[in-house]
Amino acid sequence: MSFGRASRRRFTLLAATAVAGALTLSACSDGTKAGGGGNTNFITGSGGVSTVDRADRVAAPKLDGEGLDGKPLDLADHRGKVVVLNVWGSWCGPCRLEAKYFAQVAEETADQGVQFVGINTRDPERDKAVNFEKDYGIEYPSFYDPIGKLILRFPKGTLNPQAIPSTVVIDRDGKIAARTLQALDADGLREMIDPIIAEK
Repeated sequence: MSFGRASRRRFTLLAATAVAGALTLSACSDGTKAGGGGNTNFITGSGGVSTVDRADRVAAPKLDGEGLDGKPLDLADHRGKVVVLNVWGSWCGPCRLEAKYFAQVAEETADQGVQFVGINTRDPERDKAVNFEKDYGIEYPSFYDPIGKLILRFPKGTLNPQAIPSTVVIDRDGKIAARTLQALDADGLREMIDPIIAEK
């Protein structure tokens, strides 16, 4: 293969990737609607938290696998609770910034029927993730998902986690109620989950 043809192929591949990336970003940056095509029925507020009216929520995907502790972990075991699902990595700066707040709010809301669950991703070495949890006092369980396959179980066009960190709130009926694609402090986290805790 000649140098010119290889350069053209590489340029075409890069251009196609850039177009696909731009389309993905434009589909999620409307400010009032986000995700797939058509009416997605969720709204992004000024704090970067997207929410779905109760009547329009869709079921969360089945998430099961192995926890960081090596034991089986299944999201279905927490049905009937509000589940705060946080996608994180020990290598992620914003994850380190929000970790202490998640540990704090998890403890504060445990007696309100709230269960925090992490999805540790892109950490090829489990020890780094385990040490991260120890360093930040995180006592709730986390899936160990080094290649990110659990994140891909979320249906397209829903409030699926698309970044690290991402936080998704699942209501007591097992449906996706809210999402943010940015790090949160304790106040931001409470603003996101308190309305869902209050639902009866």
